[in-house]
Amino acid sequence: MLAFVKPVDPDEPPRSRLAVTPAIEIAVIVGAVAIAIGTYVYVTSRHEAQGLIAPPVMAGLLALNLVPGVFLLMLLGRRVAKRRAAQSAVGGGGRLHVRLVALFSLTASVPILLTVVTASVLFQDSAEFWISDRARKAFGDAMTIARQSQQQIIDRWVKTANAMAGDLGSSLPALRERREAFHAYFGQQVLVRDLEEAVLFSYDPKQGFKFYDYILPPPDSTFRELVSPDMIQQAMKTDRPEVGINEQRVWVVRPLPDGNGIMLYIGTSVNAKFLSGQHFAAEDVVKDYRALQGRARSLQLKFNLVLFAIAMLIVGIAVWIALALADRLVRPVGELVDAARRISGGDLTARVPDPRTRDEVGTLAHAFNQMTGQLEQQNTELVTANSQLNNRRALIEAVMAGVSAGVVAVGRDRQVRMANNSANLLLGADEDGLVGHKLGEVAPELDELLDHGRREATVQVALQGDMRTLAVRIAQTADGPILTFDDITQQLLDQRRAAWSDVARRIAHEIKNPLTPIQLAAERLQRRYGKVIDPQDETFGRLTETIVRQVGDLRRMVDEFSSFARMPKPVFREEAIADICAQALFLHEVAHPEIRFALEQDEPAPTLVCDRRQMSQALTNIVKNAVEAIEARPEGARGGEVEMILGQQASMVTITVVDNGIGLPPERDRIIEPYMTTRARGTGLGLAIVNKIIEEHAGTIGFSDNPTGGTIVSMMFDAGALAALDQGGAEPELAGEGQLTALTRTRT
Repeated sequence: MLAFVKPVDPDEPPRSRLAVTPAIEIAVIVGAVAIAIGTYVYVTSRHEAQGLIAPPVMAGLLALNLVPGVFLLMLLGRRVAKRRAAQSAVGGGGRLHVRLVALFSLTASVPILLTVVTASVLFQDSAEFWISDRARKAFGDAMTIARQSQQQIIDRWVKTANAMAGDLGSSLPALRERREAFHAYFGQQVLVRDLEEAVLFSYDPKQGFKFYDYILPPPDSTFRELVSPDMIQQAMKTDRPEVGINEQRVWVVRPLPDGNGIMLYIGTSVNAKFLSGQHFAAEDVVKDYRALQGRARSLQLKFNLVLFAIAMLIVGIAVWIALALADRLVRPVGELVDAARRISGGDLTARVPDPRTRDEVGTLAHAFNQMTGQLEQQNTELVTANSQLNNRRALIEAVMAGVSAGVVAVGRDRQVRMANNSANLLLGADEDGLVGHKLGEVAPELDELLDHGRREATVQVALQGDMRTLAVRIAQTADGPILTFDDITQQLLDQRRAAWSDVARRIAHEIKNPLTPIQLAAERLQRRYGKVIDPQDETFGRLTETIVRQVGDLRRMVDEFSSFARMPKPVFREEAIADICAQALFLHEVAHPEIRFALEQDEPAPTLVCDRRQMSQALTNIVKNAVEAIEARPEGARGGEVEMILGQQASMVTITVVDNGIGLPPERDRIIEPYMTTRARGTGLGLAIVNKIIEEHAGTIGFSDNPTGGTIVSMMFDAGALAALDQGGAEPELAGEGQLTALTRTRT
């Protein structure tokens, strides 16, 4: 038989080399059926044969049928064992059940098989002896001798009866004449012939018996039982003696010759028992023996079938005992397995029932309960210690969560073991966080600091396109370094702004004083000497105009320095922000008709508490930058477009300015810093002033690239926070007026 090998499942228990498969079970069943059919065909084919089947052959057939029968019982027990094992918590495929069934079945079947075969051989040998030809001949000879002996005795008394009947028949007339002489003669006949009883009688069905003479006759009741009317009629009919035999006597009834119905009865007790009971018993024995000879084959088959049934019954009982014993043995093992699985699931209170006996299994259960008790106690201690550690860790995490500085603990393999929320935010971690990642993957700048062994440093990291400056401190521990860092980007920016504000004040103070005399002198020279000089000579006019124009430029520069160094305090009032946006666009739309300006707003248009002049200054500056970006495009570019979008989401008011200019410069992260400009004539203070105005208005500003080319400037204002700053009808400060006038002059 070929077997196909399948891949081994690691979760499946290992198979033994003698594993029983369904194919083997089917083969055993087919083999048992084939052997049974073959045995039946062999037995029926020898039905015509006389005598028994040879005992060795019959014993071989019995053993040949017992072997697959025992295997079938073992396979049935195996099936039952596997089904019980499937319902048990032990598992293992019922191997213990199967092994016990096989062990008990083999233990019972081997001696039973030998005993049955031996009994079959012995019984059939004995039966063959009694049913053999020699035994049959001995029985026949004994019966022949018995019949001959019986017949000889009967013939003797029949002859005696015939002779006596003939003698008495010739002397019958003397019966009537000389009764006493006839009686003496009759007694002489009885004595001479060695008889015990003799009677002369006649019988009439109506009148009954009539006795003529007798010698020691039996009692009347006994005589009537021995000499029946049927016996008399048969003797009269055949004119021959009729013989009767019982356990006490032998008797003969015969009619006398020419006796006119007179009949002779003679009887004796000689060997009567032998002639009656034993004769008939022997006849019955012979008949039974002959019947037994005829049923010998059937009895042989029935006897072997009984032996087969007894053997199968004993093996079946052995299998049942094996199953019961296996259940009893596996039950405590199943309780141990169930308790072990509960413990593996976390239930350390699992125990097995206290064993009733102190055998090996009981000792194992007792040791298991002791082990689980110790585990439960140790687990309780561990849980208590772990709870304390969790409380400490929760305290540390709470402290770290409330700290604005980032904290990262790194192992010796440079893998992040712990990081607080501030560290995840400052380093731009994803949803999974920093824990579990290599430090070089999430923050290569910090990883480089560890390579240099420095304890403090300042590094710049990129976060969503912006550069952040971090002040890092490193502490070495046994488990690895711990890095703490703060975002000082805004702090540095504020420091630079403060420094530039101081510089701006100083420059404005130093430049502003000589500007007015220079401008007045140039204008005075132009008024006084402009008419004297030849009109065709334009040199004087151009020079004085240049002086006035340059002085104006210097004045505007001084005004910007002054505005950046000291912004006027804003006056917050509720304004129609849509009007401010439209005014900022209108001023540039008149000056640049070749550019399309558009305002898109939600309906109804939102309002915002703000300083109208500062907000107008900021929007005008942003639109101005957009126009300059469009004008800086190369020749042949498509028409310029500036679109302003005004909207409101909940309490946030958003203003977005979109253009299709040349886009943001490479140093986009520094465009709001003071004196950072990409234009030759720019001061670099425009966006710095805009950023300062927006910050004072509780807002934020952001810059991004337009997908179709250009720049998107997004401003967001917290309307709720600004509403709390509403000053109602307060008048703006003079500094604000001067600021707006200067800005207007600059734009014109």
